[in-house]
Amino acid sequence: MTDSPEPHVRQLDTRSLRGLAHPLRMRLLDALRFGGPATASQLAAKLGESSGATSYHLRQLAEYGFVEDAPERGKGRERWWRAAQRGLRFDDSLLTDPDPAVRGAADLYLHEVATTQTRDLATWLGNRDTRPGEWSRVWDMSSWTLRLTPALTQELLEKMHALVESYRDRAADEDTPGAEQVRFHTHAFPIRTD
Repeated sequence: MTDSPEPHVRQLDTRSLRGLAHPLRMRLLDALRFGGPATASQLAAKLGESSGATSYHLRQLAEYGFVEDAPERGKGRERWWRAAQRGLRFDDSLLTDPDPAVRGAADLYLHEVATTQTRDLATWLGNRDTRPGEWSRVWDMSSWTLRLTPALTQELLEKMHALVESYRDRAADEDTPGAEQVRFHTHAFPIRTD
């Protein structure tokens, strides 16, 4: 169920955005995408929410096609969920949609993504000394400022994304000693200097 040229990456549209643009739903989806299949109770404990709230929002995410059952994990009445796609692609036209509800959902979605990325970085900075020696030295928080046109900026972004994606085939198995999930964030936006 993807409109994106990349397999397993879902293009957000007006309908799906409305189903996702909720802080808890976005956190639930991230927990499943990055942590693997889980039950509503497990997700509630992980996120500090009630299992009733996580159950409700998981059903909403399922209705919009973001999560699905993971029946191979379930036992009896226990319902396991997994992310239906590996990633999401945001369409900038959602920010200028004629419907103010869509524009509001798009704005909320983007602010939640930014909040999550900030929280990820802050968590790393606060906990980096708990990682083994190698990992405490292999991280980055760089910033570059270049004078570019929109076309050059788009070209650079595409090259950066392609480079990161090229490492997906080289990714270590879960059983590889010392391997961890590594999060990469990219931010590119014009700034005013006056």
